[in-house]
Amino acid sequence: MTDKLRRRKWWTALLWLLIAAAAVPLAGRLEDLHVNATVAEMPRGAPATRVAELAARFPDGGIAPAIVVYQRDSGLTRQDKIKIEQDRLRYGGNPVTSADGQAAILVVPLPDDPATLAGAARAVRENVAVDSPGLTVKLTGPAGAALDAADAKERTDRTITLVTLGVVILLLLIVYRSPLLWILPLLNVGLAVLLARATQYILGAHAGLTVDPENAAVVTVLIYGVGTDYALLLLARYREELRRHPDRHEAMRVALRGAAPAIVASAATVSLGLLCLLAADMGFNHALGSAGAIAVVAALLSTTTLFPALLLILGRRVFWPLIPRAGATPDPQVAGGLTARRPRTGATSDPQVAGHWIARRPRTVWLLGLLVLAGLTAGMSGMRIGLTSDQAITGHPESIAGQELLATHFPAGQTKPVRIVAAIPLTAEIRALPGVASVGEPVRSTDGTLVRTDAVLTAPVDSTEARATVQRIRDVVGQRGSVGGATAEAMERDAAQTHDHNVVIPLVLGVVLILLLVLLRAFTGSLVLMATVVASYAAAFGAAWLIFRHVFGFPAVDVQLPLIGFLFVVALGADYNIFLLSRAREEIAAHGYREGLLRALAATSGVITSAGVVLAATFAALTLAPQVAFKEIGILVAVAVLLDAMLVRLILVPAIALDLGRWFWWPARPGRPDRKAPLPARPRTPADSGDPARPRTSAAQ
Repeated sequence: MTDKLRRRKWWTALLWLLIAAAAVPLAGRLEDLHVNATVAEMPRGAPATRVAELAARFPDGGIAPAIVVYQRDSGLTRQDKIKIEQDRLRYGGNPVTSADGQAAILVVPLPDDPATLAGAARAVRENVAVDSPGLTVKLTGPAGAALDAADAKERTDRTITLVTLGVVILLLLIVYRSPLLWILPLLNVGLAVLLARATQYILGAHAGLTVDPENAAVVTVLIYGVGTDYALLLLARYREELRRHPDRHEAMRVALRGAAPAIVASAATVSLGLLCLLAADMGFNHALGSAGAIAVVAALLSTTTLFPALLLILGRRVFWPLIPRAGATPDPQVAGGLTARRPRTGATSDPQVAGHWIARRPRTVWLLGLLVLAGLTAGMSGMRIGLTSDQAITGHPESIAGQELLATHFPAGQTKPVRIVAAIPLTAEIRALPGVASVGEPVRSTDGTLVRTDAVLTAPVDSTEARATVQRIRDVVGQRGSVGGATAEAMERDAAQTHDHNVVIPLVLGVVLILLLVLLRAFTGSLVLMATVVASYAAAFGAAWLIFRHVFGFPAVDVQLPLIGFLFVVALGADYNIFLLSRAREEIAAHGYREGLLRALAATSGVITSAGVVLAATFAALTLAPQVAFKEIGILVAVAVLLDAMLVRLILVPAIALDLGRWFWWPARPGRPDRKAPLPARPRTPADSGDPARPRTSAAQ
């Protein structure tokens, strides 16, 4: 294989150069798919989603209303009314004045084209703005909300990408202290991003893949995080082998043989976990599953092909100034990553100094670790789930401010009516229902087969009263039509999220458990690992809720957070299980159970800590997004990854494995060629009991 690596490194680099050349134009066209983000994120197949999809069949279906709100506390003056009339002459429509005379609205019809809507809405906002003391003018409605969302997305994508790059560069410089090495992981991840976006475009344009532009920030953070993690794992193993082999090609061959199975297994776990979201009803969750899986597979391909080729082409000098030489003593400050330390004078002579204190009393250690997790889990006390529409974005966007003015001076549901689509008009039946302020004239579809009726509610669209009124409308409509609008959409989102929690979470647990069983061939250990992952998630959620409430002041968690957070925490947490235990199996085969496990812990503790810090930092970049849901995802995953990498994987799991001895691997028998030999009775051997003070017997080997 060494000779193959010598030849293939150049061909691999050339192949990726061609892939990049083809991917650049395709990746740039991803936004050209013009996906209706609102429909893409709604519950799939729900009645309200059906109403949104049918909007294009009505005469105003291609219109996104921009609602201009004019308000003066002392009442609109003559000059104010002249201003409103001037705007009417420019944009059309009929102004409506509130009953108290303090406000008026003007509905400006704009083309509902995702490519031009934000720009057209911005032009309206700039043109209707006035410099008149006491008169407030705000742009709201669908067009105003689209403008605020577009501005927020532009800031989010640009800022998060730049911050993620900066954080990864800084951490790589700290870990490896090389002015050159940090470039390669970023180049590797950058090409993976291009490949993922190009693949999404091809599948979205030609294979019907659902693409949701709103999850771009989460996918970007995910691919940077896992791509850098995989690169760190391979780099750590490659550095080890460079000190053992004078030929860098041989060192890479051994490093790939040792690290590639763990990287592939990790990518399989994360991508298959994400694909479980294809069973979700919520459009956002469903689209994130495929987009995330594509991103992880792209990171896997680049890390196992392009990254080794670049390292081999550049040679050992890429590690300058700390160049690893064959036969040289490892620098403990950089060999393993952020947590490696030089042994203190008088410390044990075991090479596994990092795990020596765990091995003294493993049962005490893991019991204390569980107490820490339980204490953090208690932080979930008083947690509330569900944000209202005005709590979904930090700050106070103009569309929200305009909506508040409307709610003060007009019926609460004025700009977000309930929409009923049926084959016949249902105006009289709906108008008679309590909670309905007014019903508009029926509008027939362009093909004449459907009729839409708009009903304005007396209660705010987010209120319990509005939901009760919508339910009464549904009861009246029955099977004759579909009920949509903001309130109906919120109700169906809640139902879809409940379905997704009940279906996707058990599915993810089952998939990850099966993968661990296949990879580790250890039933006991796989169950223990799944239990620690769930405990880690609960503890992270408790800690995150305290941060949400007392640091950021969020009143509740977004309804999507429990599911998306669980998926990321379980799938990404399984990464570190695989990194640690795949190395443990290798070391146990060579050195026996206790010594092998401690050697594996010493060899992987640094890279797991480094990878955890990088992954947590990349997800923490989501806190810069204006969307509260993205902030909460970033905080939760960052807390969970740090907790998992520094407590669960480096302390709790090794302590349990030492305490259980070989029963942790049952029915597998790592390091023993005779798999049919009887298991030793626990804890008769010191190695199985984890006591470092007593010599190991031959049975422990």
